[in-house]
Amino acid sequence: MSVDAPGWPIRRRLALLAAVETVLLVAALVAGGIALHSLTEARTRLLDVIAPQRLAAIQLSTALLNQESGVRGYQLGRQPVFLVPYTDGVRSQADAVAQLRQLGAAPGTRIGDDLEAVLRAASAWQDAAAPTIAADAPPVTADQVERGRTLFVDVRRALDAQLDHLVAVRDTGRAELDAAASFLNAMSVVVAVLVLLLFAMLFFGLRRVVTRPILRLAGEVRRVADADVHSPVHGSGPREIAQLGADVEAMRQRILDEVAELEQAHALLDRRTREAEESNALLDRRTREAEETNAMLDRRTRELERSNADLEQFAYVASHDLQEPLRKVASFCQLLQRRYQGLLDERGEQYIEYAVDGAKRMQILINDLLAFSRVGRKPGEHVVADAGALVDDAVANLEVALSLSGGKVSRGDLPEVRVEPALMTAVFQNLIGNALKFKGETPPEVRVTAERDGDDWVFSVVDNGIGIDAEYAERVFALFQRLHTRSAYPGTGIGLALCRRIVEYHGGRIWLDTEAADTTFRFTLPAREDPALEDPALEAPAHQDEVPA
Repeated sequence: MSVDAPGWPIRRRLALLAAVETVLLVAALVAGGIALHSLTEARTRLLDVIAPQRLAAIQLSTALLNQESGVRGYQLGRQPVFLVPYTDGVRSQADAVAQLRQLGAAPGTRIGDDLEAVLRAASAWQDAAAPTIAADAPPVTADQVERGRTLFVDVRRALDAQLDHLVAVRDTGRAELDAAASFLNAMSVVVAVLVLLLFAMLFFGLRRVVTRPILRLAGEVRRVADADVHSPVHGSGPREIAQLGADVEAMRQRILDEVAELEQAHALLDRRTREAEESNALLDRRTREAEETNAMLDRRTRELERSNADLEQFAYVASHDLQEPLRKVASFCQLLQRRYQGLLDERGEQYIEYAVDGAKRMQILINDLLAFSRVGRKPGEHVVADAGALVDDAVANLEVALSLSGGKVSRGDLPEVRVEPALMTAVFQNLIGNALKFKGETPPEVRVTAERDGDDWVFSVVDNGIGIDAEYAERVFALFQRLHTRSAYPGTGIGLALCRRIVEYHGGRIWLDTEAADTTFRFTLPAREDPALEDPALEAPAHQDEVPA
């Protein structure tokens, strides 16, 4: 329920009041700012210009008086020491004139014209006094003394005029300063009055517009809550309070309707409660059955884990025990080959060669299986290692294959990672070895790089070999999987499977990037310490897989 009450809303009234007061305050603040600026300018001019000008003029007057005293003393006594006040006065005169010009005594200004008049009078007097103070000058005559006195009277008049003008300027500056200070004080009083007026208007306005209507509405609401729920509620005053009263009245009506519906639903609730109790009993029975099923699943899971461990141990022991018979078979076949070489026909020697080759390949296969089963099973230490150094170790292990293939291996700046160095060296050695093995017509080129991706380092091993079709991207990581015949490319088919197991053991993943232009294997390693990596594994030797790089 809503109502469109007449009159202005509260926000419009407050906005109008704020706008009027803001305009008044801004005007007063602007006037105060102008007054403060005028006060600052008047004070600056009085203290930084007028006062230094007057001080420099007094210094100039003192310098000229010292010169006159020195000239007069020398004319009477003819002692060089009597000229010291004169020479000091000349220097002081130059300093005072320079200071006055720096403070604005330029030609065309009043202070500048006064300064020029003083300098002209002083120059005329100094020109007249110069012959009387020369070293070889004759005694001064009465006419020379009288002429010098007359000329210095002119100097005094010019100095007095200059000082009178500066006093007038000082008095004007003081008057301007006092006027600016009075205006600033007046603006401060106006701002204070406007602030007090704003608070008064806000207090009485809110009391009349908001407080009284709210109190009336609150009284009606209390009457409904305490005594008569059927008594209507009416809101009055601004539009928002009238709207609030209408909403309260709508809520009262809705409460009455809901109370009636609640009484009707009470009986239904009792019936549903009995049905819920029956459902809870059924749920308890199903819960007990689920707990029994979970217990059975836990028991079978533990049995399966124990079975997997037994199977892994069996594979390790069986592979280890097969080593000795195979060594005997290979050794005796080689003895037969050497002993009866030239005595058997070509087919017999070929059979013995097949037997020797099969025994050797079986030994390599068993060794690879042993390495595969040892990853993650025996303890080993994870340390922070430089991946670049691991790549260099892998390249050193592949020195013969690298020389035979005529290939080249390069790497970028590789990060430090927490790994088992021997296992990770095996990964790099397998991937680089495959690139050297499955080369095209051109000499193989292998590039190892790494880049940061969130919390992981992504390593890439790229080569220009014969490549792998996208349909075999996942198959190449399975045990004993070959894409070529053994005569074309030797190997056991375990190398990439071993790489996957080592990388996953370190908390990463490995894959063949089928979208890259060249053959590209990528794998990830955590970029920060992971508690899961604190369970080390046994070092595994490097193996070369027969899958094309």
